[in-house]
Amino acid sequence: MSTEYHKTDLTRALAAPDQPAVTLAALEALVDETIGAKLFTMMAIDPSAGMAHRNYSNMPDAYPTSGTKPIECNSWTETVQDRRETFVANSIEEIAEVFFDHELIKSLGCESCINIPVTIDGEVIGTLNCLHEAGHYTPERVVASEALKLPGALAFLMIARHEKKN
Repeated sequence: MSTEYHKTDLTRALAAPDQPAVTLAALEALVDETIGAKLFTMMAIDPSAGMAHRNYSNMPDAYPTSGTKPIECNSWTETVQDRRETFVANSIEEIAEVFFDHELIKSLGCESCINIPVTIDGEVIGTLNCLHEAGHYTPERVVASEALKLPGALAFLMIARHEKKN
């Protein structure tokens, strides 16, 4: 199979070897093209353990893929996990209200975020986390982010398939 295709072509990326890296790179490119992201991570959610595990990061030095975060009960949890809605914070002050690592986020040049829940079979299995400069996630970009849920689900399923094989 030729690898000569547009970097956001998730269909071709899913079929390519070297998984899940190829699929995750295509998803990152699609996210950046669709809504923009200086920092992009994917977190798998384990509600029974109260933890989220990072399984992709475009800034692994700051946010390694081995990283975990406790899931705290706050407005983020209510929005993303309970209501399965996208969370948006367009200032570092809003981010600081729900994320303990807000100082690291700001040091990376990010002051807005959008967390897109990926739901399969009635359960939020993870989130696509995009961060950018203050005010970046406009209402138009929030609407556009809805189109990333299906590609995100495919990426999470590819990760699960890869983990099962290994």
